Amino acid sequence: MKKWIILLACMLLTLSACAPKFNQEEQVVQETDNKKQKAIIPKYNISNSYYRTILPFQPGEARGLVVENVNTRLDMDEFELGLMRIAQDKFSPSQYLFQQGQYLDRKTIESWLKRKQGNGEGLNPALGNTGTNAEKNKKSPLYISHILEHNYLVKTENDKVKLGGVVIGLAMNSVHYYETEEGYPREVKISKSDMEKEGKKAAAEIVSRLRQIDGLKEVPIVVGLFEQQPKSSIVPGHFFAVGYVDKGGNDIQDWEKINEEYYVFPSDEAEKNHRDDLVKFLNLKSDIEEFFPNYTGVIGRAFYRDDQLQQLTIDIVMQFYGKTEVIGFTQYVTGLLMEKMPDYMPISVYISSVRGPESIIIKNPDQNEPFVHIYQP
Repeated sequence: MKKWIILLACMLLTLSACAPKFNQEEQVVQETDNKKQKAIIPKYNISNSYYRTILPFQPGEARGLVVENVNTRLDMDEFELGLMRIAQDKFSPSQYLFQQGQYLDRKTIESWLKRKQGNGEGLNPALGNTGTNAEKNKKSPLYISHILEHNYLVKTENDKVKLGGVVIGLAMNSVHYYETEEGYPREVKISKSDMEKEGKKAAAEIVSRLRQIDGLKEVPIVVGLFEQQPKSSIVPGHFFAVGYVDKGGNDIQDWEKINEEYYVFPSDEAEKNHRDDLVKFLNLKSDIEEFFPNYTGVIGRAFYRDDQLQQLTIDIVMQFYGKTEVIGFTQYVTGLLMEKMPDYMPISVYISSVRGPESIIIKNPDQNEPFVHIYQP
């Protein structure tokens, strides 16, 4: 126990040492639409993989719309964070600052997400004029569920910042949900080939429209296509393609395939594609479930990029009868991670009960000791 108290104390000191120092912030001038306003670039950054956000914070013009258009919380988070990962290939976090989209407002995005009717701006296909509502929806599903804009700013001379690039994410439906004339819910699965074809078609049109907006005529543009999972899924979707438009260009010259995927541990898909990692998880799961006679549920979510494991997240739900049980169980699981799981595998473990979160364990390959936190009442 003393070892864990010392470890937690050391981590608190480390976090305190890394706390933001506001007297080190850098003041700059941001130029937008020929207007100038003072802004602040925070010196502190929590990770090299995250962007610093320019202050004062300016909410996106379509802020909150993602909640209405994307199926699950998992998809919402992955859609936004995955779009940031895509951006890093063109806009390095060491040189660029992040800002929520300032050019596409809610009204514009809602208009673009509608079905194409007459000369309207809708990017989804129009419903046919013949057949029942179900027949028309099967033939013309809604392919695009959301459009997300991110802006990346770059510092110039004389302590100024300006727009350096725009990244657009298109959330594509893998399942189209609709109702019959009688009000019964129905769904139709969308093939990956149709999803990709319609996504690239919409992306080309969006790039053309962006070039008509003041301030976006010359900047580089990146477009990512995201496959949204069904509403019942317990894993998030993933980006599967990205296109680039050079500064001043009007067309996406080439598309690159993105090989990312989430798997549930255990599952048939994981057994088929990543059996070695699954076996390690199952051995860990078996050891965990033997610790207490109480019911324990252990589920894993594994994120792969180019078939390499990037992150394993484990959720453990257990019935506890006191804080000492939480402490003992957390210590036990931490020991298992250190002794039985390979060093290359980054793991986050979230332990909870009916009362809510109980503890968290984070083990990274580049750290000798894991981060452990036990929630206090």
